[in-house]
Amino acid sequence: MTAKAPAYATDALAEGTVDAVVIGGGAAGLNGALILARSRRSVVVIDSGSPRNAPAEAVHGLIALDGTPPSEILRRGREQVRQYGGRVVSGEVVSAEPAAPSADGDLRFTVTLADGRQITARRILVATGLRDVLPEVPGLAEHWGDSVVHCPYCHGWEVRDEPIGVLATAPVSIDHAYLFRQLTEDLTYFTHGTDLDEDSRARFAARGIRVIDTPVTEVVDDEDGALAGVRLADGRVVARRVLAVAAQLQARTQGLEGLGLPVQDLPKGRGFASGMAGTTEVPGVWVAGNATDLVAQVGASAAAGALAGADINRMLAIADTDAALQGIAEGSPKPATR
Repeated sequence: MTAKAPAYATDALAEGTVDAVVIGGGAAGLNGALILARSRRSVVVIDSGSPRNAPAEAVHGLIALDGTPPSEILRRGREQVRQYGGRVVSGEVVSAEPAAPSADGDLRFTVTLADGRQITARRILVATGLRDVLPEVPGLAEHWGDSVVHCPYCHGWEVRDEPIGVLATAPVSIDHAYLFRQLTEDLTYFTHGTDLDEDSRARFAARGIRVIDTPVTEVVDDEDGALAGVRLADGRVVARRVLAVAAQLQARTQGLEGLGLPVQDLPKGRGFASGMAGTTEVPGVWVAGNATDLVAQVGASAAAGALAGADINRMLAIADTDAALQGIAEGSPKPATR
């Protein structure tokens, strides 16, 4: 599931070599860029304009910004990155790959956009986020981010006390049910072809969670277009106002194959593998946010971007010092920064 964010004025793509290109203009990417720009690094954010949370009315669970529309948080973030000299460019990355190193051996990468523009960077921060892969149930996707939700912490308070249905997709849906039971006394668990062991059935019964094993065939709307329930394979309609779905989470990897970043399978999906501060096995490339931490909320993604940005700046500072020493050794001192 993807949706477009409101359009905004784009900066010109920087010429020459920049210190860092950030691929992805969400919370992780913008916060990483902010740290780099405040460190007087030349940084360019490439933003495809399709944030995962675009369908949501507001971001929740983020201290001081709870209830703020996602588009407003991103607008402020872009403004703040630009305040320190960073650039935010609207575009889609179709390839990113290592390039020939500089004369002093510093790393280089070439990033190409869909319109053919290219930029060269010393370091890359991948913050592409992820996409939610929903079950193929007719009518489900149309309500995504509204009455079809995935996170009890992002949407739970807003759907409290409603008749909620959990549409199971995998074993993780069992835990999903316990979390949403905290929010309503009227909860129905649709196994939808997944296994539900007897112990879990007993625990559900103890909490008053109704279990329906008949597969769901479609989502039913009322006359106003609001979600009204689900139709089962036997024709019955079970009234529900909200459906909770643990979608499969898939990191956005398109266009990044040339970097050779390792990916890993996780219980809830597939994402890039990373270490402390977003480091990867590929020298010069960091990853932050939902592209590597599939369950991170906006605050956690922003924090991860900040850590990655700081680590990139640290490594650039070391590279600058190495280059300065090399210049002295060769009898041609070089500036401390490039």
